Amino acid sequence: MPSTLIEKIIEKNTGLSKVVPGQIVTVNVDRVMIHDIFIPFVADKFHEMGFTKIWDPDKAVLIYDHMVPAAKVEDIRHFQIGDAFAKEQGLTHVHRTDGICHQLMTEAGYAGPGDIVFGTDSHTTTYGCVGCFSTGIGYTEMAGILGTGQLWVRVPETIKIVINGFLPKNVMAKDVILRILGDLRSDGATYKALEITGSAVDRMSVASRMTISNMAVECGAKCCLFAPDEKTCEYCGCDLADVDWLYGDEDASVSRILVYRAEDFIPVCACPSQVDNIHAVEEEAGTPLDQVFIGSCTNGRLEDLAMAARILKGKQVAVKTIITPASRKIYLEAIEQGYMEILAEAGCIITQPGCGLCCGRSGGILTDGEKVMATNNRNFLGRMGTNKVGIYLGSPATAAASAVTGVITVPEV
Repeated sequence: MPSTLIEKIIEKNTGLSKVVPGQIVTVNVDRVMIHDIFIPFVADKFHEMGFTKIWDPDKAVLIYDHMVPAAKVEDIRHFQIGDAFAKEQGLTHVHRTDGICHQLMTEAGYAGPGDIVFGTDSHTTTYGCVGCFSTGIGYTEMAGILGTGQLWVRVPETIKIVINGFLPKNVMAKDVILRILGDLRSDGATYKALEITGSAVDRMSVASRMTISNMAVECGAKCCLFAPDEKTCEYCGCDLADVDWLYGDEDASVSRILVYRAEDFIPVCACPSQVDNIHAVEEEAGTPLDQVFIGSCTNGRLEDLAMAARILKGKQVAVKTIITPASRKIYLEAIEQGYMEILAEAGCIITQPGCGLCCGRSGGILTDGEKVMATNNRNFLGRMGTNKVGIYLGSPATAAASAVTGVITVPEV
């Protein structure tokens, strides 16, 4: 029987010949990710459940990214508990200030095509960019996985999204996912799998696919999957022949199909204070800004920094502009390519890799009445300071163009 991509991954993992939406199955977990905010709660619940040893220490990854460098004294408690738990359980995959968890999980090879991965963060959906079923869970579920290596899931229905053609030069993957979120709305894909395909998607880099899968959770999606191709295998270091089973059958049953012409996409932004409050950048053009932020697990990758450098080269920013690479590797690559020098000469503030302003920490927070154009994934009230800060979400191209003028600006690239 034909299967969607998510169904094939679950079928392969469980050994079941066929699964259907709504079916409850128990999956064998390939990898888990715990970050610094949740590690105290995970450790406490793990011991409360009576577990003494992790089912496989090699499959657990602990990443310090949200709270580094420490912004509050109580942050240190999280580090101490995390270190103690890692020592107690013999964890070898521990990252300190190496970058954002969602960037590192694929960059370091922890999540790959066909894997099933869970993490204590809603944006764990990011790893679907390489054909991995990944999703966020709470600390109780995580403690259960650490003790057993398994978790039950309900097989999701699939929404298929087809994008064919060529994207305009000033349109980035961020514009694509924002448009999709505006169409689906914040609850339009609750507990569903998004399966993204089409000729425009084939041309996208893995980094661009990461941007889309990262933000899929903003419409309630359980996961967001891209079938692996040559780019995926080059990025993950695997053989395409080993993952050529990872695709959705054309005649598989899906709950909905959305079809787009790539040429119809334009630069858009999410306006305060909901991610699905989507408007054309042109409509918001001229809105004064107090700050620009380019970074996060959504848009802190090399191609994002390259776009910012391309627009800012030889210019000066008109407002405070913060640049935060998604990982140390990306930071070093950006230095090697000359992007960081261009951004520094333009007057940008360049920070260490990490979550930073996206979660309202480590510098850059704003106050009542201020507005920011940012490339991260959420613009909820209080996300970057007080609940009277206006957060606009846009692509790195839109953010960089706006940094030059000090007002929301349509990018020309």
